[in-house]
Amino acid sequence: MVAPRGREAHEPASARRGTLPHPGWVRVTHWLNALAAIVMMLSGWQIYDASPIFPSFMFPMSITLGGWLAGALQWHFTAMWLLMANGAVYIVLSVASGRLFSRLFPLSPGAVLRDLRSALTGKLSHTDLSKYNAVQKLAYLAVIVDLVVLVLSGLAIWKSVQFPLLRTLMGGYDSARVVHFLAMALLAAFLVVHVVMVVLVPRSLIAMLRGR
Repeated sequence: MVAPRGREAHEPASARRGTLPHPGWVRVTHWLNALAAIVMMLSGWQIYDASPIFPSFMFPMSITLGGWLAGALQWHFTAMWLLMANGAVYIVLSVASGRLFSRLFPLSPGAVLRDLRSALTGKLSHTDLSKYNAVQKLAYLAVIVDLVVLVLSGLAIWKSVQFPLLRTLMGGYDSARVVHFLAMALLAAFLVVHVVMVVLVPRSLIAMLRGR
């Protein structure tokens, strides 16, 4: 076997093999999930303002979606169905293709601390976009769990009578609202960090748009 030379020596193995770090179904479900999550978040802020959990905290009208409570609810439920359907497709295809386990595992606390230290000191490599570092693995696993919690807590609020067990698991209706709010806050934080990382590593955006 001849070792790669010149430009090829700096290319990741996936690029030399001609494989895509993000196949078509990953890119489509990624952007649909992003759209649904953002619409749900902005409309959810309008719904929150109609009956705030923390009376001293309100979201500015300029960053909410829906205009009023009924309009926000329509946007919220439409995005919810998109998120649930698209998320289910993503999970099924990720498990069936083996991508979920190959990309997000193995994962250990030691690896997370090591890569986090490298990231904070500017020494974390992003040469091969087909491989996730430990911090990325943890973040993506956390956001998947967070989205599931968002949907379940939302159902406990929306259909509290129809899902009494779910409401009980959330600690009651009022607690479900708090869980939903905190899960939303975690999602917002993830989106901010995600955008910052895209700015720092713009090749990752190109890969998610073009696949390579």
